[in-house]
Amino acid sequence: MDTTTATYEPISRIAIMMRLCTRIAGRRGYNALTSGVLLGIFLAGTAPSSVVAQDVESATSVEATAEVESQGFFEIVLSGGPVGWGIMFLLFALSVTSFYLVIDQLITIRRTTLMPEGLAEQVQQLLAGGQVRDADEVCRSRPSFLSFVLVHGLSEVDGGWTAAEKALEDALAEQAARLLRKTEYLSVIGNIAPMVGLLGTVMGMIMAFQRVAVTQGSAGAADLAEGIYQALVTTVGGLIVAIPSLGAFAIFRNRVDQFVAEVAYLAQQVFVPLKRRSGKTVRSGKSPPAPPAR
Repeated sequence: MDTTTATYEPISRIAIMMRLCTRIAGRRGYNALTSGVLLGIFLAGTAPSSVVAQDVESATSVEATAEVESQGFFEIVLSGGPVGWGIMFLLFALSVTSFYLVIDQLITIRRTTLMPEGLAEQVQQLLAGGQVRDADEVCRSRPSFLSFVLVHGLSEVDGGWTAAEKALEDALAEQAARLLRKTEYLSVIGNIAPMVGLLGTVMGMIMAFQRVAVTQGSAGAADLAEGIYQALVTTVGGLIVAIPSLGAFAIFRNRVDQFVAEVAYLAQQVFVPLKRRSGKTVRSGKSPPAPPAR
């Protein structure tokens, strides 16, 4: 219903009713009070029609607003055009890579995987008994972070504690770098994803302002706002990828540092018998002190 028609229709009815009431009042037996009562009853009946018209108009506007607000996140993403699709596809690829790295690190960086239970005690007992070859075979039969470090230390047993300690340090640094290599990729993704999202936002805003320039300012604020909020979707996507990636990187980095320190401590404990023998050899090989000068 048109608002103008809904407004003027009650007014025309009131005019007709006033004329009718005037004729009735002119007849015998009716007075002005009766005409007023009839006019009031008629007005009470016509008032709801105008209210209903206003309610219909407000309901229509609410439905239009709800239809605009019901546009979901994916509809906004798909409305970004080829540029938006390309940026979101790149962000999706980064998110899949980040998810794969997180699962891989959860499987790899575990205490039971890096330091098999009972390996350090078994190798220490064999080394204390002088069974270096058996200790080496035990380490090779149970491949892990700790066994890799111990094998390198055992290979330098003949050179004494100093050579074995140097081999342990080198192997420890090599394995720590290997564990951190994949973890660093999470940091890279966490730093790249916001930049990719920002790139999409800047490109979208350039296109939005270009639309205003092409139309010579005839594009309204609503058109400009639509282009801007569509462009900001890529920034949101970049942050969604970056925040979990950086959080996972910090957690895995701390776990690697903790396990590397524990492996270093266990390796030192395993080679305690060799260290003691080397100390005894050094002390037994010392020349007696020179007699005091007279």
